[in-house]
Amino acid sequence: MSLIWNLRTRELPLRYTWKISRNASESKTNLLASVTAAGSAGATGWGEAAPNVRYGETPAGLLTEFELLLGAGLSRVQSLDELEELLDAQAPAHALRFGLESAYVHWEAQRTGQSVSRLLGLPAPPPRVPTAFSLPIMAPEAVAGFVREQRMARFELLKIKVDRESGFELLRALTRELPGRPLIIDGNEAWADADSLLGFLEQVQTLPGLRVRLLEQPLPAACAADYRYLRPRSPYPLFADESVTDAADFAAIAGQFHGVNMKLMKAGGYRNGIRLLEQTRAHGLQTMLGCMVETSLGIWSALQVSALADVCDLDGFLIVRDEPFGLVQEEQGQLSAQAAVPELREGA
Repeated sequence: MSLIWNLRTRELPLRYTWKISRNASESKTNLLASVTAAGSAGATGWGEAAPNVRYGETPAGLLTEFELLLGAGLSRVQSLDELEELLDAQAPAHALRFGLESAYVHWEAQRTGQSVSRLLGLPAPPPRVPTAFSLPIMAPEAVAGFVREQRMARFELLKIKVDRESGFELLRALTRELPGRPLIIDGNEAWADADSLLGFLEQVQTLPGLRVRLLEQPLPAACAADYRYLRPRSPYPLFADESVTDAADFAAIAGQFHGVNMKLMKAGGYRNGIRLLEQTRAHGLQTMLGCMVETSLGIWSALQVSALADVCDLDGFLIVRDEPFGLVQEEQGQLSAQAAVPELREGA
C-alpha cells in the first residue's frame, strides 16, 4: 500500500501581538500535513506542525525536510513503527515530526475505527479540560484593558509572560485586576543567573494578591548548575520548558525542577510525548501539557494525551484570529474537543 502525503503552509493572523521575552509576532505560519492511501477515497489523516524559532525551525526548512523524507521513502511506510524508524534515521525538525506522526496516527485511528487515545494505549481524555490563558508581554498600563477585553477572569489559572525589564510591573498590574488568581510566571529563559532571578522573586513576593502556581523556565536551559542552586531556594515550584525537548536526562532534571512542561511540537510525536510524561512522573515530578500558537487541530491532538497532565496550558488556538477549524471549543476556561478524529476540507 502506497501513501500520499502532502504538506502545505497555513498563515495564521493573531488576535493581538504575541510577545515573549525573546520575540514578538503578529502572525504565525504553521503547516498542515495530510496522509491517505493511494487510489483510495477513504480516510485522510491530518496533523499540524508549528515551527519554533527557538530551535531553528522555519516553515521553509520544514518544507525542505519534507521533500527529503519523501525521497527517503515516506510514502512506503506500512506502520507506525516503520514511520518512527524513518523519522529517527532522518531526524527532521521536531515540529515536522509531530505533524507527520500525528497525521499518520489520525489516519490509522479512522481506518481501524479506534479513538486516538485507545490506539496510543492511553486513558480517554476528560470531556472537559481546564486550560491556563496567557497574557503576553505588553506595556503595564495596557494590562487592565487587555484583561477585560479578553475576559481573562473566566480562566481559573492564568499565565503571564515576563522579562527582566517589566516583569514586576506586569505582575503588579495583573494582580491588581485579578487578585488571588493562581498564576504561571513564564520567563522564557530571560534571566541570566539564579541570584538575579532570586532578587526578582524576593521583590514580587511583596505584591498583594499574588498567588503563584509555578515558575516556568526563568533561566536558559544551559544553566543547569544555577537551576540546581535555585531549586531548593525558589519560593515557587520550578517547571522545565526549554530544558526538555525531545529527550532529557530525567535524573538531572529532577535535581533542577519540580515539574516539566511537555509540548508535543517539541517532543516530536505522540509516542515520544507520552514517554516524556511517563518519565516525568516516574521521577516524582509534576506533569504539564503545553502548546505553541496552534490551530484547534494541534490543540485537539494535545487533548488526546491530557489525561497524563497535572496542569494544561492549551490556549494557543485562542490567540489565532478567525481560527479555521473549530475542533475544540472553550467555555468558562474549559476545553472540549470534538469526538471524531479530525477530517479537514482541502480548502479550509
